[in-house]
Amino acid sequence: MGAQNGKDLLVKVDMTGDGLFETIAGLRATRVSFNAESVDVTSLESQGGWRELLSGAGVKTASISGSGVFKDAGTDERARQLFFDGETPDFQVIIPSFGIVEGAFQVTSIEYSGSHNGEATYEMSLASAGVLTFTAL
Repeated sequence: MGAQNGKDLLVKVDMTGDGLFETIAGLRATRVSFNAESVDVTSLESQGGWRELLSGAGVKTASISGSGVFKDAGTDERARQLFFDGETPDFQVIIPSFGIVEGAFQVTSIEYSGSHNGEATYEMSLASAGVLTFTAL
């Protein structure tokens, strides 16, 4: 994967529950993280004293974070309502020249800030809440 334009990393939310995805407007910076816990099964009998991990075990998680400015009333309202209602709708994360990750996420935090001589900004974090699918581009 060669150099990519950061603005092409998109986070989209299912606006209505029927697969209508819209980009969360106003995001300026976005980060996606994938993690997998390991299960250590090392014992006194482990060859050479090397750690052994149990293949296929552990919990997989994904997290999304982003920051930006208020730009679109519809997606701003949807993100805010998802937080207060604790819903876990489907999101799509489009990673340029890599693929699309799709599945349920929960909005785990929203922070708002602003200064007297600048724009109002927000930061948002999401945590995976179920099985994610990956489609290569």
